Amino acid sequence: MIEIKTSELSNGEFNRGVFATRNISKGELIHEAPVIAYPNEEHVFIEKTLLADYAFEYGSDHTAILLGYGMLFNHSYQPNATYQINFKNDTFDFYAYRDIKEGEEILINYNGDVDNKDPLWFD
Repeated sequence: MIEIKTSELSNGEFNRGVFATRNISKGELIHEAPVIAYPNEEHVFIEKTLLADYAFEYGSDHTAILLGYGMLFNHSYQPNATYQINFKNDTFDFYAYRDIKEGEEILINYNGDVDNKDPLWFD
């Protein structure tokens, strides 16, 4: 359903993104990314690494590194996907926010809410 390919949106060192390998319907589960959670006070160590730009808030007391393809979705203020934190399963579950066509890059809003237009921390 998804694959990693070169993204035209990213201009970083790796230029990767997540792309649909088939049409995906609105509301369909795209990916369940397992998490490695750690207490927020330990984030000072992660901030000294490249991983700091890839970490997600995980509740009020923890931060998480996502496994699988979870950290490779690129950002858009007009995303075609969204995610929900599944604390019961310790996953971030990515869903199609609208129909996604085969070959299209799957994008999320890094602010968590699809309508949140706040500036990003790295801009």
